[in-house]
Amino acid sequence: MVANVRYRPVAFGDDAVQVRQADGASYVTAVAPLGSYAVRTTDRLRHWAQEAPGRSFIARRGADGAWRHISYAEALQQARAIGQALLQRGLSSGRPVVILSGNDLEHAMLALACQYVGVPYAPISPAYSTLSQDFGKLRHIIELLNPGLVFASDGAAFGRAVAATCGADVEFVVVGGRPAGREATLFAALERTVPTGAVDEAMLAVGPDTIAKFLFTSGSTGLPKAVVNTHRMLCSNMQLLLQAWPFLAEAPPVLLDWLPWNHTFGGNKNVNLVLFNGGTLYIDDGKPTPQLFEQTLANLREIAPTIYFNVPKGWDDLAQALAHDPALRDTFYSRLKLQFYAGAALAQPVLDQLHAGAESACGERVRISSGLGMTETSPCALFAMSEDAQAGELGIPGPGMEVKLVPCGDKLELRYRGPSVTPGYWKAPLETAAMFDEEGFFRSGDAVRWLDPGEPRLGFVFDGRVAEDFKLVTGTWVSVGPLRNRVVQEGAPYVQDAVITGHDRSDIGLLIVPNLAQCRTLAGLGPAATAAEVLADKAVRRFFDGLVQGLGQASGSASRVARAFLLVEPPSAERGEVTDKGSVNQCAVLGHRAALVELLHAGKDPGIFYPGQDAERPR
Repeated sequence: MVANVRYRPVAFGDDAVQVRQADGASYVTAVAPLGSYAVRTTDRLRHWAQEAPGRSFIARRGADGAWRHISYAEALQQARAIGQALLQRGLSSGRPVVILSGNDLEHAMLALACQYVGVPYAPISPAYSTLSQDFGKLRHIIELLNPGLVFASDGAAFGRAVAATCGADVEFVVVGGRPAGREATLFAALERTVPTGAVDEAMLAVGPDTIAKFLFTSGSTGLPKAVVNTHRMLCSNMQLLLQAWPFLAEAPPVLLDWLPWNHTFGGNKNVNLVLFNGGTLYIDDGKPTPQLFEQTLANLREIAPTIYFNVPKGWDDLAQALAHDPALRDTFYSRLKLQFYAGAALAQPVLDQLHAGAESACGERVRISSGLGMTETSPCALFAMSEDAQAGELGIPGPGMEVKLVPCGDKLELRYRGPSVTPGYWKAPLETAAMFDEEGFFRSGDAVRWLDPGEPRLGFVFDGRVAEDFKLVTGTWVSVGPLRNRVVQEGAPYVQDAVITGHDRSDIGLLIVPNLAQCRTLAGLGPAATAAEVLADKAVRRFFDGLVQGLGQASGSASRVARAFLLVEPPSAERGEVTDKGSVNQCAVLGHRAALVELLHAGKDPGIFYPGQDAERPR
């Protein structure tokens, strides 16, 4: 605990855990048992439609810039009407709904309708339809799911992808922008459907093991797999979250959120957090990119959230904006109870800057927390519970989640068992069987270590991915996750991310993804300066020279960086090098830039290469 620091009071759950040892493995559970939870996700929709019918459930800005709200009563009405339309089409797990476009009100209502009447749906990364040229991943998904209905908000924008992957027997539903050369049903027609008693009969037939949705893995090492998400998983996970964060029951949460619903962080955790606790979700059409971040800031100047979620890149950008905009800072912290990051490690300087901003705005700090989960755990599994948690802390398992630590070389692999863990992958029995051990624990592939082995309540810190680690030609293992975090921490704020190279080579290399906005400030250059001009600046190069020199002074070859290349071409979302959440996909970068990696390690002399040097030509 940092002395003389005051945190805004907020109720967190019990941090007591039980640890037992057996057969070389450690088993860790929360002392507090998991409480009772809803049978189906839409039980909470029905509850709030009765208890707070006029309260806004979800909102998004319209074309006129004004917020368009849907109340809980209206959401229930639309779920029943659209649910009737789905039943009339005979949709089921064998002919589910596929949603191609991103976060919007129609997406939300269609998803609720599917859950209400027990028709599974699958939200798909829009990039598979709009950025891909061959639609390979989308075609695989369509063939796997065999959907009976495909939805996209803009039929014209998604029409080519639908034409290339869906037969004429698949109904295409759009809000507007009719596609060329294909019939399409307007979403308004589904909304106008008159519900009958069949809707409520279907709702009552939905049980804990009914499939609510399919969420797809990233497919970084192969084709995406469909993770089965049942109502039991989603409902128990929200009870776990409520017990970890009991402050959710004190007042309806308010979120402003951009995180994509085709990922479990945004689509399961954040949407359901609002739904289950009677809150309001404002859809943020901004994003932590140079083109869209100003839209996020405009929304935050108007909407003061009670909880704010983001990935580290978004927190980095926001910390800078808060430092230079007192009005934004005052609004942002006016009623904020928790700041939460996931997806990657947050650099400690960013965390410190956020604490300074909160103290400046309101005279106290606001908790900054993190945790660990995955698509297969729906997603909440671990939570950092201490109010002064430092960057990289993952915390302890939430109630109802049992974790098993299994030695894997010199690491401990984290495995999960509990009601919010998936039963498996759709139509993939061999892959499903391979992911569960003999005791029914899901093999996450994540490695963790105790923050303090003598204090289990402090929980874990991330120790990389078991499969990402590699050996040098000397036989020395390189632990990728911790080294990557070290590069980001020591390179803050000028390093956005780093990809570790050196598999079967004599030394470790880096492909450094620079934070161009911060580097531009360091160089004293304006927004018109190109990436190459920014990275050619003497002050920028002095920083990276010093960084790589410092990383090269580690005592052991397993952590000593010998060579690096500064990327002028950022990771590409189209090539799968960046996920929808903005995190860098290490495997994809290494695969697409294999020639650059070869050249980086072909040099006899260690050091750093810059754009324009010989090392960039094969890129």
